[in-house]
This record gives sequence, structure tokens and C-alpha cells, in this order.
Amino acid sequence: MRRYLLLLLIVVVTGASAGLEAPPPGKATGTAFVLLDQIDGYRKETWRWQALMGARRTPSQRTERAGGLAYRKWVRSLWRGRALHARGQAARPPHRSAWQCLQRYEAPWHAATGNGYYGGLQMDIGFQARYGVGLLRSKGTADRWTSVEQMWVAERAFRSGRGFYPWPNTARACGLI
Repeated sequence: MRRYLLLLLIVVVTGASAGLEAPPPGKATGTAFVLLDQIDGYRKETWRWQALMGARRTPSQRTERAGGLAYRKWVRSLWRGRALHARGQAARPPHRSAWQCLQRYEAPWHAATGNGYYGGLQMDIGFQARYGVGLLRSKGTADRWTSVEQMWVAERAFRSGRGFYPWPNTARACGLI
């Protein structure tokens, strides 16, 4: 009888546990992966804007990928704020009004005029390769860049000591030289 009860108990327990399969990935696990993807996306966006501006990259820690949901949500919020801040800074290049004045005399922002110059600031390939090599590789010529990207590449040339002299006639018309 004892054996029978023991066998019955084993069958009941194993039968009951057989019906309890491992739970599918729950909301917490899915949320954790979504949060990591969002953190990575905001970090990449932040670093993309910082690279465009020539600013130092915000450091990242390995611990950002550890911790519970609350910590990951906090890290996501932190990187979201950094991305928004970097985007806001990039939207306002230091000599924005000067670049806009030059563009008014040069060409529309997405101009590919066929004369070897591209974009609103009419940059040649050599200029793009020297001051905007990353954009040239990833997006092609300046006529495919946003106006902000074109202005930041021109800003790099300005900061390197060239000033507004790559655009002598239009810079004079704008009163820049």
C-alpha cells in the first residue's frame, strides 16, 4: 500500500509539473530587451550628433546594461535626455546666420549643379573629404546632407583657420570678409 501511495504521489507530482512548462518570456523579459534597444538607440543618436559637432563623446559604462527594470528605465531616460540635448546643440551651429547668408547666394541646400560643387554651400569633393569624411562615406555628396550637417562641416573648416575664405565672393556679399 505504501508503494502504491508513493507511486501515486510521484505520478501526481510529475504529471502536475509536466503541465507546468517553463513560462514563455514574460513582459519583464521583453521589456528588458526593449529597454536595452532604446538605450542603445539613444546612445548612438547622442554620439552621432556629438561626432557631427566635433564634440567629445559622452562616456558609457558597462553597468548600463545591468540591473533591474527600474535602473534600465532610469538609464534610458538619461540617454534620451542626452540625445535631446545633443540634437538641440547641433541644431544651432555657432555661425548659423552666416552659413544661411552664404547659402542664399550659393544654391539650394540639396543642389547638385553638375559643376563639381554640391549642397547649399557649394562644397567640392576635396572640401567634403577633408572636413566631412564621415558624412561623405555614409551619405554621399553634400547635396544629400541636411542643412545642419552642411553647416557643421563648414564650421569645421572655419575652425581649422580657413574662416569664410572658401566662399570669397559670397562672404564679401554677406559682409563676412
